Amino acid sequence: MTLNVAFPFTSDAFGRTMRAGADDHIRDLIEQVLFTAPGERVNRPDFGSGLLGLVFGPNGPQVAAAAQMAAQASLVRWLADVIDVQSVDAESVESQLTVTVRYVVRKSQQAQVATFQRGRL
Repeated sequence: MTLNVAFPFTSDAFGRTMRAGADDHIRDLIEQVLFTAPGERVNRPDFGSGLLGLVFGPNGPQVAAAAQMAAQASLVRWLADVIDVQSVDAESVESQLTVTVRYVVRKSQQAQVATFQRGRL
């Protein structure tokens, strides 16, 4: 049995580490790749996509295109053994960035769609 730790890390009512099901765990992994800034992790300084930095720049179709390219490249690099990325769509409206990822879980061959939003913090 594989223990998938829930993200963000938390404990349950009994003080045990919260677990996540397989699909939730993969969604958590995608979220971590998308919203971790390169340089944020000490032992993996190139991990992440840098999407949050785009939220603070000038808005427009260029921001959405850059977000889409950065997200897809990062997901393929860091999660290629877990998922097969079918498409990534990014939309930047005012200070809100929405990323939709369509992917197939390699182990189960199940198609999934996950949408993530981040705005000014």
